[in-house]
Amino acid sequence: MDINTSKRVRTRFAPSPTGYMHIGNLRTAIFTYIIARKYGGDFILRIEDTDLERYVEGAVDKIYETLRICGLNWDEGPDVGGEYGPYIQSERKDIYKKYALELVEKGKAYYCFCTKERIDALHAAQREAKLSIQNYDRHCRDLPAEEVKRLLDEGTPYVIRQKMPTEGTTTFHDVLYGDISVENELLDDQILIKADGMPTYNFANVIDDHLMGITHVVRGNEYLSSAPKYNLLYEAFGWEVPEYIHVEHIMRDAQHKLSKRDGDAYFGDFVEKGFYVPAIINYIALLGWAPKGENEIFTLDELVQEFDISGLSKSPAIFDIQKMTAINAEHLRRLSHEEFMAVALPWIRKGCNTDNIDVDVLADALQPRTELLSEIPEKVDFLDKVPEYSNDLYINKKMKTNAETALAALNMLLPVLEGVVEWNTGAIHTAVFSEIEKQGVKNGYMLWPLRTALSGKAMTPGGGIELAAILGRDETISRIKAAIEKLS
Repeated sequence: MDINTSKRVRTRFAPSPTGYMHIGNLRTAIFTYIIARKYGGDFILRIEDTDLERYVEGAVDKIYETLRICGLNWDEGPDVGGEYGPYIQSERKDIYKKYALELVEKGKAYYCFCTKERIDALHAAQREAKLSIQNYDRHCRDLPAEEVKRLLDEGTPYVIRQKMPTEGTTTFHDVLYGDISVENELLDDQILIKADGMPTYNFANVIDDHLMGITHVVRGNEYLSSAPKYNLLYEAFGWEVPEYIHVEHIMRDAQHKLSKRDGDAYFGDFVEKGFYVPAIINYIALLGWAPKGENEIFTLDELVQEFDISGLSKSPAIFDIQKMTAINAEHLRRLSHEEFMAVALPWIRKGCNTDNIDVDVLADALQPRTELLSEIPEKVDFLDKVPEYSNDLYINKKMKTNAETALAALNMLLPVLEGVVEWNTGAIHTAVFSEIEKQGVKNGYMLWPLRTALSGKAMTPGGGIELAAILGRDETISRIKAAIEKLS
């Protein structure tokens, strides 16, 4: 299994501006981008806005924003230009009509004057008869030329339909699935130009892919059934057919596709839930594609290097939020201190407003303990103020501590910490462990009460020594004194 690279590779991502970016669409964008970059080709962004009824205001900007956040930068597109523009289909309206009329002249398409009421009645009758194929009945397919002319002259509304062959088969090739043949009698005379003069998705797709020199088309395998119709259009025009790569569905479970109606189906949802963008891209790329080795953690550039078309699967991919979370945690762990600081700081500020903390030490404490960035605000909320807590929090059977031992430990630690000159993690560690050794107690005897006194929480990003370094000398001493008073 391989793709043809004899010509310069040109791929396109062609979303419709009908809402936010679903992860199925984002996966198509990722694969399309990777193939272009892998083979030194061009990645084109085209906006397919022919469905005016479903158009959502602001959706085009959301497409730009999402792709840029993901690093999927395009070589040609509506906002960056290129020699094959315009790259928005609604701005290419006149182009499609010309090609549709060419097909009418060639006898490969025809005018259809059927009203919406007639079409609705036809399909209702087909449903009532429980017909397995509910195609258009070709009522206008063989109208006499003079009748067509009369209806056009009278201004009768019309659509233009593709005239499908009624005998034989049409065969198309897919990189994953090989050659697929379809009986022509099953093909519907699909609409090419709608009554409002706009092209249908299927027709505009073919025209634009040819005029823009697209060599490889990546799309979901729900479009496999449309591929024969595309091929017949290419043949009618005498154009070269691009290579098709139909990728499998993303499933919520073994029985259900991941739907836009499900939660967690949109890219923005994952960002809001605290997933790191490169980790989102990494995981989505693994839905339907497997690398050759054991490693599954990749940056976008590494995905480009690692990608091989033979790794694409013909089996549906099951969406696994636990695996995605694990990949996210690994990405966060692999960041440099500065990189983690950059992504964590906005989340830290959601839970903590004080400036009197050592954010560097806090970041070091958080990084190995964070799976999702959204966990951070709750982890750090005690830094502003110790929450109300019960003295039972000092009870720890493993550490053999309770309120009484905690009071004793904190009274020992207070003068020790007051005597620390250089306030940093190393100096605090040395002072505390010297006291532990001096008193002949186990580490937890001192460290559990210290952590509890400084945080008022059972779970914290780091132990007592790290918390002291994060909070600073004055706040640490103040909180220990308050805890001693609470325990007394």
